[in-house]
Amino acid sequence: MSNPVTKSPVMLYTEQTPNPESLKFVTNRMLYKGTADFGTEELAREWSPLATALFELPYVKGVYICNNFVTVTKEMNYDWADLMLKLKEFIKKYVEEGGEIINDGFAEAMAKIEEERGASYQYTGDEAEIVKKVKDLIETYVKPAVEMDGGNIEFKSWDQGKVVLIMQGACSGCPSSTVTLKAGIEGMLKRMIPEVREVVAEMG
Repeated sequence: MSNPVTKSPVMLYTEQTPNPESLKFVTNRMLYKGTADFGTEELAREWSPLATALFELPYVKGVYICNNFVTVTKEMNYDWADLMLKLKEFIKKYVEEGGEIINDGFAEAMAKIEEERGASYQYTGDEAEIVKKVKDLIETYVKPAVEMDGGNIEFKSWDQGKVVLIMQGACSGCPSSTVTLKAGIEGMLKRMIPEVREVVAEMG
């Protein structure tokens, strides 16, 4: 019997996200240092026991795990009023029981995919400079803001003034993410980097 005093209880609360289909479940534990976006059950089965367990519930459409929270995206024909408490209990129990969150090697595997995806875009000279600036601005200003909303935005590519970003977690399929993208991110990047003409998004 482990000493109950040594482990603080798992606390969990929910936060709305700008996406009505996504809800953020915040815990007082570090679940995974980094970002892990599972838009499909196949990817979850390969890399995340927690995401796999969530996908087994009929109403779960996507799982995004980052630091101390899990963003769950539900199927449209279900209502949060019916699901929220069930999911809260489910995640709390899973974390309390010390269930595996993400398998080892996930970050490396994703970095490799990222590299292969980026390898087809070899940037040189001025382009490399612009891409570096765009990535830095996204890391510094965009990511922390969307993370609060239970989502993530990754740089995908640059092509003659056009920046392509990937939306993950609550940002994926969120009605207000296009507004955020156009008004916020595109506006900022254009101001800071005159070469940027347009910002578009792909859903992660």
